Amino acid sequence: MSLSFAPASATSIPLFVLESGSVEAFLAEQPDRVRQWVTTLGFSGALGSAVVIPSEDGHIAMALAGYGTDEQRRRGRFHLAGAAAKLPAGAYHIESGVASDQLAVEALGWLLQGYRFDRYKAAPAQKALLVAPNGIDARQVEIIAAGEKLARDLINTPSSDMGPDALETAAQDLADQHGAEMRVVVGDDLLAQNFPMIHAVGRASDEAPRLLDISWGKTGPKLTLVGKGVCFDTGGLNIKPGSSMGLMKKDMGGAANVLGLAHMIMALGLEVQLRVLIPAVENAIDGSAFRPQDVLSARNGMTVEINNTDAEGRLVLADALVFGAEDAPDLMISMATLTGAARVAVGPDLAPFYADDGFANAIGRSAETCADPVWRMPFHAPYERMIEPEIADLDNAPSGGFAGSITAALFLRRFAGDTRYAHFDIYGWQPTALPGRPKGGVGQGIRALLEGLPGILKG
Repeated sequence: MSLSFAPASATSIPLFVLESGSVEAFLAEQPDRVRQWVTTLGFSGALGSAVVIPSEDGHIAMALAGYGTDEQRRRGRFHLAGAAAKLPAGAYHIESGVASDQLAVEALGWLLQGYRFDRYKAAPAQKALLVAPNGIDARQVEIIAAGEKLARDLINTPSSDMGPDALETAAQDLADQHGAEMRVVVGDDLLAQNFPMIHAVGRASDEAPRLLDISWGKTGPKLTLVGKGVCFDTGGLNIKPGSSMGLMKKDMGGAANVLGLAHMIMALGLEVQLRVLIPAVENAIDGSAFRPQDVLSARNGMTVEINNTDAEGRLVLADALVFGAEDAPDLMISMATLTGAARVAVGPDLAPFYADDGFANAIGRSAETCADPVWRMPFHAPYERMIEPEIADLDNAPSGGFAGSITAALFLRRFAGDTRYAHFDIYGWQPTALPGRPKGGVGQGIRALLEGLPGILKG
């Protein structure tokens, strides 16, 4: 299933996008039969509504999509996607009613409305297709949709089919698609090559832990993406209750998101030297599992006291961040489904991030432009003391429960060294279906990053 525009055609159906207050003026310029038809059906321009108008020979002459009010649109995104789901089969072109600066976003939303996760159960395809609007970069929109689809598919796949082995295969497939190089360090080789915390977290699983390392591009700034690839998280010996374990197939959402973003960057041919690092593990339980009160040493020699084996994502990311920093990138970004505290703070819809002012300003602008909301959180230095226990350099799970997302970000920053660094504590899951976003895995922050990269790398 590809998320693509319909071929341009002289027979495509004109779609008029009407705000709630503009229907009457539109109908005043239409023939009596059109006015009567639309009035009879009760079309009022409500957001997400749609109606088709037949020609005299029984075919579809035109279609109307409701665009609601400014206030309603401010409370959501991908507004035409809701109408697309209600339209009958056919190829449609937007005749009028969408501002030029919103065409690309609305077109992307229409494509994403067609997403189906059908690996295990057949799902009917969306019938209404969109002809790419004039004035947008259709190829770029399709590439972005494909990157989003990749992230969603990886997250939605259950751990029985998306363990460390399968995640490695998915990463290798992406590397092969774009002519990138990939190196993998697996199992006890992690110890031999000094990735001790990745090994410690993943050693209890039947599938060996590993570090995936993709490189692409020879010119431009060095950009390193680090994604948490915990393919399932039992919580380790501090085992999660069943209610908390139910969504843990998505604990590799950071890896899925950086792979989706990597696809966008490589397919668009951006002039960057891209590197993607993914520590891929399963936090399982057996006699070899790491324990509470263990003290682990990281790749950079820092010691970490384990006060909760369920705070494992920051441990595997730590080794990967140290490794990434050794190459002196111009920018390193980590993405992870890291803390429940972030969800309490901003809910599931926002992607909270930690970064310097230049990064924050650039991505704030790009997030608004491409309808991919993010929210800046602080690297609050006074909380550093909360991650410093008595017997080791760092504590992986400070007691008390306060500022859990901030302390996790501060923990990770210790391993980025002097590298310019940003961290996203994402959720990676859409809990209820909305236009363009069915319930399930979802990309967060990656479209904003793609849009903002030129400004971010300059700043």
